Amino acid sequence: MLEQKNIEELKNILLEQKKELEGQLNKIAEKENGDYEASFDDFGRNAEDNAEEVEEYTAKVGVTETLEKKLSEINVALEKIENGTYGFCENCKEEIPLERLRAYPAAKDCIKCSEK
Repeated sequence: MLEQKNIEELKNILLEQKKELEGQLNKIAEKENGDYEASFDDFGRNAEDNAEEVEEYTAKVGVTETLEKKLSEINVALEKIENGTYGFCENCKEEIPLERLRAYPAAKDCIKCSEK
């Protein structure tokens, strides 16, 4: 079982990562109904300007989805800390080693199960 000091250490790391991800998302997307939608600048009305808008939007969509997925994983880990289920593999229910959690605090699987 994880010691309380380790849980606090990992919670602080998760909160810092959450803050960083939200900052990155706020730079490239707008929050709508709890989800982030990639945004783009209005470059103008001609075809070349519209092509630039589409290119920028397309690039931001992938980044936004990746950042939002990471944010979701962090939020799940923080919820698990609050309800006392943090640090256990979702598959085999064994405790996830502290070293793995330090390397990836949002881990929901142990190494064995993540390799399957």
